[in-house]
Amino acid sequence: METEKPNNFFFRFEDLRIYHKALDYVNWVYNQSQTFPEIGQTDISRHFNKAAQCIAIYIAEGSGRNKTQFIYYLKMAKSSIRECIVLTTMAHRFNYMDDQQNEDSRNSLIEMTKMVGALIASLQRSVKGTEEREEEELPEPVEDFNRYNT
Repeated sequence: METEKPNNFFFRFEDLRIYHKALDYVNWVYNQSQTFPEIGQTDISRHFNKAAQCIAIYIAEGSGRNKTQFIYYLKMAKSSIRECIVLTTMAHRFNYMDDQQNEDSRNSLIEMTKMVGALIASLQRSVKGTEEREEEELPEPVEDFNRYNT
């Protein structure tokens, strides 16, 4: 009898596809920035690598929090994605990236934005549903509190 392999991931965020997409993007940015001219490697490259890393870092950090806080960290990840868009544009304009590299970066960032947005929407529905259930479970208010405590 063949048993299903258990998931080797200990941390919850390691199960998220967006986390792995972000790691792939970090690797891609690192490889691309190695080809930047020396002056580009010191300025844009460092900033670009850090912004790409922050996408994965915010996803990981937020996953260990409650849903509302996770949403906040996912929004921070989206901010890092937007930062990478700016850095992609700068690298392209400085001719550190060709048209294909620019397009590849933008497509990856657009895909990650959609994935993070979908995860945020899912969490927001979940949070809202939890709040509605909690309101339904509240006991009816006592009309005459003094009647029971005299």
